Amino acid sequence: MLARTYSPSPEAVARAAAAYQADASPENLQQLQDAVEPPRQELFRRLNMAQGGTAALVAMRGLLLKKLKANPAWRTIDADLMHLLRSWFNRGFLRLERVDWHTSAMVLEKLIRYEAVHAIEGWPDLRRRLEADRRCFAFFHPQLPDEPIIFIEVALTRGMSAQVQPLLDMRAPVAGTSGADCAVFYSITNCQEGLRGISFGNLLIKQVAEDLKREFPSLRRFATLSPIPGFRAWLSKKEFGGEEKEILSRIEDPAWHLGEVPEALKALLLRLCANYLLRAKQGDEPLDPVARFHLGNGASLDRINWLADSSEHGMSRSAGLMVNYVYWLAELEHNHEQYFKNHSIAASPGVERLAREWR
Repeated sequence: MLARTYSPSPEAVARAAAAYQADASPENLQQLQDAVEPPRQELFRRLNMAQGGTAALVAMRGLLLKKLKANPAWRTIDADLMHLLRSWFNRGFLRLERVDWHTSAMVLEKLIRYEAVHAIEGWPDLRRRLEADRRCFAFFHPQLPDEPIIFIEVALTRGMSAQVQPLLDMRAPVAGTSGADCAVFYSITNCQEGLRGISFGNLLIKQVAEDLKREFPSLRRFATLSPIPGFRAWLSKKEFGGEEKEILSRIEDPAWHLGEVPEALKALLLRLCANYLLRAKQGDEPLDPVARFHLGNGASLDRINWLADSSEHGMSRSAGLMVNYVYWLAELEHNHEQYFKNHSIAASPGVERLAREWR
């Protein structure tokens, strides 16, 4: 009904377009704009004003997205909801809050449920992630006060972390923060399916970096320890022959990393990963979704880490490799502009050299 009955009238649009084509006056432009706006949008605006209306519309879009493929006519509804939700969830309405052990249990429970990068194994695990050498920040919206929109987990470390398991170890001793010179963003999770496609991560990372810099002036570097979710899938689609095929056949064994790993396999995987991150494309942008996100934010691809995630998930997605993207605050705008203007990737000489070493 929303798609059929609440769409613009083709006849009204045609009349308004013809009038504007004959006389491009501000009045005719306004009439054309009024004619092309779907009545759905006004319906959604009124629903948004009701108690709990914002949350209901976010939930509605979440349900719509699940069935969109089977109902292509609903794309017009999705476009209208996206248009309105982008306005209602812009930065001016969002509130950044630090989440700690004193945050309400309702919010803490949702962090456990929503965490999408490194699963939180219950309350003891969550408590360790909120200790003095860790930070967690989330965006909240006034109409969804107990629902995090997106949250980020940070480890305060000395030096840039190259492995994620030590950061996730519940038994790891709590380190002092006085010597910390690096903030490592090791997990970022979007919580609301109904807000998919609306970008919050860029704003969140930059504001968190600024807040941490004020709290810890000794911090010199803001970096991620990021997964490479598409690397193994990309590898599986490539044709290898001879020695390379034989070397790579070893990783088909799920326990290949537990014994002594041949240097030839390590060298080849690192070179292939550098090529994947720098040269594998989706249009003009990197094929890897995490790379697109961080590089589009203005970060620099700094280092590929060997066996950085030895979990079953990490081995199956990326052969255990992870990446450090570095957010140099003074270079973010320049890198962001070059990425979207010239499709150039800011990468360290070490990563570029690895990419050149393979073919």
